[in-house]
Amino acid sequence: MPLKTRITIIFILLTGLLQIVIFLSIYFFAKEYTENEFYLRLSQRATIAAQVYLEKDEVTIEIYEAIRLRHLQTLPDEKEVIYPVDTESGIPPKELKANFPSQFLQKVFEEKYAETKLGDFYHTGLLYNDNQGDFMVLMSAKDLYGSGKLENLRDILVVAFLISMVFISILGQYFAQQALSPISKIIRKVNTIRAENLNLRLEKVRGKGELSDLTQTFNNMLDRLETSFEMKNNFVQNASHELKNPLTAIIGQAETALANSRNKEEYILALKAIETEANRLNNLLNSLFNLAYTDQDSKGLKIDMIRIDEILMDLKSNFDKVMSSRINYCFQNLPKNADDLAFKGNQSLITIAFMNILDNALKYSMDGQVDIGIHVEEGIIMVKIEDKGIGIPEKDLKSVFEPFYRGSNARTFKGFGFGLSLSGKIVRLHGGTMRIDSKLGMGTIVYVELPNIFLGYEIAR
Repeated sequence: MPLKTRITIIFILLTGLLQIVIFLSIYFFAKEYTENEFYLRLSQRATIAAQVYLEKDEVTIEIYEAIRLRHLQTLPDEKEVIYPVDTESGIPPKELKANFPSQFLQKVFEEKYAETKLGDFYHTGLLYNDNQGDFMVLMSAKDLYGSGKLENLRDILVVAFLISMVFISILGQYFAQQALSPISKIIRKVNTIRAENLNLRLEKVRGKGELSDLTQTFNNMLDRLETSFEMKNNFVQNASHELKNPLTAIIGQAETALANSRNKEEYILALKAIETEANRLNNLLNSLFNLAYTDQDSKGLKIDMIRIDEILMDLKSNFDKVMSSRINYCFQNLPKNADDLAFKGNQSLITIAFMNILDNALKYSMDGQVDIGIHVEEGIIMVKIEDKGIGIPEKDLKSVFEPFYRGSNARTFKGFGFGLSLSGKIVRLHGGTMRIDSKLGMGTIVYVELPNIFLGYEIAR
């Protein structure tokens, strides 16, 4: 069922239910008032009748009859009964029990006044004390005038309810359409967005509310999709370019070597060139495999307790063996408790992440010096890696985590542009964050934050 129809039906049902409650309340109170008013008239007539008839004054009786007929009017099917009773026995006369309920008569004895309704007749009764004794005065009549008013009120309320429900149905559809109109616009706009026009965005809704949040959510999603598509396109273009170069070199060297007969030294040079390009291609494929590995679900990874200081110290030793590196550690901010430097994760992946960061820092550092600082704050292990290298242009900072992307001033250096992208993915896999601050010609600072109690991406244990 469409949302518009559901909203309309709910609106009609709720409004109709509210009207029914209000109209029934009006009818109920009108009925109560009409009956109480008629009982009051009956009780007054009974009191007057008792006072007149029991005085045994013929002139007074004639005057009462004249007043009753001329001013008080005779009530429909009016009946008056004045009967002597014995209040001490408290037993109603048998003659009255034939025409009135026993409970009604008993209540008159006990409370000296009672009223009841039997069918269309209203009955009132009272005890009247006279010097001749005690009498029960009973007055009965039909309230045709009051019944007519109630029937007329009931008809008016029914007609008013039916007419109002027609208008409520029309208004419900109108307001439901107006309420859902912004959503319909959003749906139409979203349906026009395709892969080729991901730059389109939804119009912002004024004010704050669910529609504003929905529009902002869609726009944020489109931002992510556009970025993802751009990264995918750049990845494909760069990957094809990087793969094509070594393959072209290998094929060219092989064709050249096979074109004519050559001496041993020339074949050796050709094979060395092919080996160099093959190693380059192998390194590129390994980097692609590592990148794809971090994109997959992490189920099955081996999880260990890792000491971040030990990882960095081992990497320093490895770099010292390969090159004359100058990696300096700052131990001033280390926590007193060594357990604060430990976190749960995959040691191989974490090693690859920091190895890539340190390799970049050493590669692009002009004096070969890299400073490393570690400190812990509120359960977060913070690692700061700083070099004094060539820096990264500001326009390239937002793209350094894209695979194959290389800064405009780094293309003369060897590499594929995988290091920071792979490191960022590994850090995010472990529930951490990685950010870069850099100034052109002054150096680069890489900040890595990891939770010392693993709370991030769920890794199967």
